[in-house]
Amino acid sequence: MFTQPEQYTFAPTSTVPNNVLPVLVYRNVLPQPRKESITQEFLEANEWMKGGVWGAVPQAHFHPNTHECYAVIQGHSVLRVGCPIEGQLIEMSPGDVIVLPAGVSHFSTDSDPEYRYIGAYPKGAPKWKNEYCKLAERLPALREESSMVRVPDFDPVQGRGGPLVSIWTAAKEAGMAGPV
Repeated sequence: MFTQPEQYTFAPTSTVPNNVLPVLVYRNVLPQPRKESITQEFLEANEWMKGGVWGAVPQAHFHPNTHECYAVIQGHSVLRVGCPIEGQLIEMSPGDVIVLPAGVSHFSTDSDPEYRYIGAYPKGAPKWKNEYCKLAERLPALREESSMVRVPDFDPVQGRGGPLVSIWTAAKEAGMAGPV
């Protein structure tokens, strides 16, 4: 039985659209042993498809056209989420999963050299676009694009009926912003 995920919600900034959908963090939920093939199979069984395996990404960025999941398979990292300067610091360890709604900025501030995660995206999602939290004049269009990305039918950890679907559907309907 899985526990409910941690939730973090961020209002827009001058260069980041963020999203009314909360960032979700699931702790120590990936199957053992923590290997790429086993984790990929786990995610894909829940309709989230592997986009690649990466280490620390030290530049603040967001994806306006898709939601993204990090499934940590080794090492540790501290992510700054929601704002390049004042965002929430979230520690990630092997077995943890973070789901970032479209438009939410994120980057690694401190990571072990061996830190690796699988980046996964909802089945059928377009290839992610990177935006680098710099072009304030594009923010209205990026905010609109991010808000149009639909809530997936499957939670990457618990599949159909997992908490992501109900949490995100309720947030989208309420249109709320700010800390949860």
